[in-house]
Amino acid sequence: MKYLSQFMLLALAVAVLLGLQYQYWLGGNGRVERNQLLTQIEAQKRLNGNQISANDLLRTDVHDLKNGLEAVEEHARLDLGLIKPNETFVQVSTAPTTQSR
Repeated sequence: MKYLSQFMLLALAVAVLLGLQYQYWLGGNGRVERNQLLTQIEAQKRLNGNQISANDLLRTDVHDLKNGLEAVEEHARLDLGLIKPNETFVQVSTAPTTQSR
C-alpha cells in the first residue's frame, strides 16, 4: 500500500510536469507562438524602416518646394514640360528605329 501511494504521487507529479511543459511549448501564448510573433515583429520593423525613409524623402521634397524655386522649376520642367521664354525644347526619342522600304 505504501508503494502504491508513492507511485500515485509520482505519477501525479509527472502528469503535472507534462501539463506545464505542454503549456510552455505549445499552449496559448507559448514558446512557439512567441517565436512566430518575434518573426512578425522583425518583418514589420523592416517595413517601417522602408516607410520612414520614404517619408523622409517626401518631407525633404516638400521642404524644398516650400523654400526654394529650383525645386519648383525642376518639377515644372519634368512633370509639366514647361520651358522658359527664348528656350528651345528638344526631345530625344529612345525608341528603336526601324527601316522600311
